[in-house]
Amino acid sequence: MIRKSCFLLLAGIALLAQGPGPRFRSKVSVYDLRKKSVQVIYTADKLFGAPNWSPDGKYLLLNAEPGLWRLAPAEGAQPEKLDLGPLKGVNNDHGISPDGKQYAISAWVPAERVSHMWLASSDGSNARLMTPKGPSYFHSWSPDGRWLAFTGRRDGNYDIYRVLAAGGEEQRLTSDPGLDDGPDYSPDGKWIYFSSDRSGSGDIWRMPADGAGSGDRKAEQVTKDEYEDWFPHPSPDGKWLVFLSFPKGTKGHNAKQNGVLLRMIPLPGAKLKPVRIQVLVTLFGGQDTINVNSWSPDSKKLAFVSYELLSPPK
Repeated sequence: MIRKSCFLLLAGIALLAQGPGPRFRSKVSVYDLRKKSVQVIYTADKLFGAPNWSPDGKYLLLNAEPGLWRLAPAEGAQPEKLDLGPLKGVNNDHGISPDGKQYAISAWVPAERVSHMWLASSDGSNARLMTPKGPSYFHSWSPDGRWLAFTGRRDGNYDIYRVLAAGGEEQRLTSDPGLDDGPDYSPDGKWIYFSSDRSGSGDIWRMPADGAGSGDRKAEQVTKDEYEDWFPHPSPDGKWLVFLSFPKGTKGHNAKQNGVLLRMIPLPGAKLKPVRIQVLVTLFGGQDTINVNSWSPDSKKLAFVSYELLSPPK
């Protein structure tokens, strides 16, 4: 099985330069839930990905090159690169605090070249290390801004962890030997949704925000069908859960390919019930499409990135 350390290596190489291999055009897009339409707001012949929508709705935070860029969510806008000072090797796992004042950023510790989680001011300054252990990949702020949920590899296994934004010891939330990834909080703070291959395929799961308990007995499987599902993101209004779906049998979630779906279900309540899954968009995509939460603050729109192959692999 391809593990996330391989995903980071491949993604990092791709973000550093498009080199002699396949080249991609990125299309930063916005899906309007009311109109059921897609608007491409920015196109570039370089790799952009992983949009976050700022809490005030004024900009998207994206990855490229590697680095972080701000882009106004309007057609014709141009991205502006953020000065991150000494932070290097930034990957596509990042997020904006609920008050908009801080960024959680996944980037190398220079001596290790392994991903760790950092907190920085929203101007890119004052970066501080949050996870001495690595690799660690940020994925979600708790709605009250107290906790940072992340994926970490410890003792050879990838599980979900959290740590206080104020600092402190990390807390392990899952323990299954499968790959657990992409945690994201429900807007009421009661649940953490995440992706896992523990059932033998990629599916969406959830657990109480304080963890899955002994033997992960509190973990609940949300999706189970013919697709490989990754990166669940609840809408801020608590009505919807969007996620990325790959064709059955797809190994991992980094490779960019045709037939990737943005799908959505009503956000589950206290008890899981069968629901109809809606397909929002079919695209050429990969994990960079929506691996972090990209809902607009009013829950009316969703940012994502699709890709176009400019040259075939050599």
